[in-house]
Amino acid sequence: MRFIVGLFLGIVIAGCEQHDARPLDQQLYIWQRQWTPAHAVALRDSRQDFSTLRVLALQAFPNAGWSRARIDAPLLIADGRPLIAVIRLDGQLKALDQDQLTTQILQVLADWQAQGLVLSGVEIDHDAGNARLPAYAEFLEHLRSALPTSLPLSITALPAWLDSAQLPTLLQTVDSSVLQVHAVSDPRRGLFDPDQALKWAKAWARITDKPFFLALPAYGVALLPDDGGAPVVESEVQLERGGERQELLADPQQLRQLGKALREDPPAHLAGLIWFRLPLATDRRAWSLTTLAAVARGDQLNSQLGVTLSEFDGLYDIKLDNPGNLDSAWPARIILKAKNCEGADALAGYSLQQSPDLLTFTRLRDGRLPAGGQRVIGWARCANIDQGGSHVDP
Repeated sequence: MRFIVGLFLGIVIAGCEQHDARPLDQQLYIWQRQWTPAHAVALRDSRQDFSTLRVLALQAFPNAGWSRARIDAPLLIADGRPLIAVIRLDGQLKALDQDQLTTQILQVLADWQAQGLVLSGVEIDHDAGNARLPAYAEFLEHLRSALPTSLPLSITALPAWLDSAQLPTLLQTVDSSVLQVHAVSDPRRGLFDPDQALKWAKAWARITDKPFFLALPAYGVALLPDDGGAPVVESEVQLERGGERQELLADPQQLRQLGKALREDPPAHLAGLIWFRLPLATDRRAWSLTTLAAVARGDQLNSQLGVTLSEFDGLYDIKLDNPGNLDSAWPARIILKAKNCEGADALAGYSLQQSPDLLTFTRLRDGRLPAGGQRVIGWARCANIDQGGSHVDP
């Protein structure tokens, strides 16, 4: 009788449990061409949330030739996560010389292994037009035959390839694919459309019978005007060009919602998400790692902009503070109640208007305060500043 009651209760409890959607594997692209000491901090702080590193190793450009990324091999060895070397073949290359490309790729892989790096795979990133997919498939077959059979080969793929009858054949040449669903059309229309990304993912799942990943954006770009043509895109490296910059940034809330939809109803064969790119503390056009990790986990996002004062002998440093997990734009205006101020000034990015009882800081240019970050916006020498009387306008 006890067994029957226990069995009954077990069934009832199981029926009432709310089962969470299955987690998706989360990976990172490391795309910096020159590694710096900031990589050590970023790798350390990303270990808990991201399983695998896909690291830019080698690039081929038309006319300019080959360029290797200057990685920190000891840092990657110490990190210990699975490592995939990414080879970038510029989409404007006139042709793919199979023998030359294969030689260059095998050499960089051998050099990495000679430094003690253990590779879990190779990824080819080539934005080929649909008309060139047959030649690309031939190159991939050639490369596959030259690589060790134990080393998986993957490719970055474009949604535009969905219109090609060659796509199923192309996908059979590799072990997996990475569908890039950001910045694939006119950047003036934005970096990312979550509804379109979901449609592409479902369409891709109907074509491939192999694992695939989605490459998702955690970055921004600036558009610069170009006389008579499409705007020039400025990303990690600042361009020596004049003109007003239009900043575009992927919206963390949109990406969080897409992740939620994919966890609750994943397309067939979807193996995980890969975020572009690992953010460094010095990266001005990427989400903070705090925000990226929160989005990857599916956490609720919030910024909590406020004002923090530090005072010594009547001299106040006035700081913006964001203890939330969501990066935030600098607020348009900060108003502080203050008494008997002998002097005050704003720092870069803000101007100050002073009245007998108020200090008003007004934003002069756009900027972002990372999650968990602080920024000094000014100083004041006053008898008293009422922190509780401060007001922050978005």
